[in-house]
Amino acid sequence: MAKKSKENRVQVILECTEHKKSGKPGMSRYITSKNKKEHPERIELKKYNPVLKKVTLHKEIK
Repeated sequence: MAKKSKENRVQVILECTEHKKSGKPGMSRYITSKNKKEHPERIELKKYNPVLKKVTLHKEIK
């Protein structure tokens, strides 16, 4: 089996979309990685926001 290179893998930052609307101080951000060739579009994941104490939608920021 051929070994895949990690050149296509990039680190991305996910930021909560609901936190800005709430007006509460602070922010909820997560760092993850994605394969740029397989997923060229921005990713959206549901992650836990400790300030709002619930699972919210986090979108990739540049």
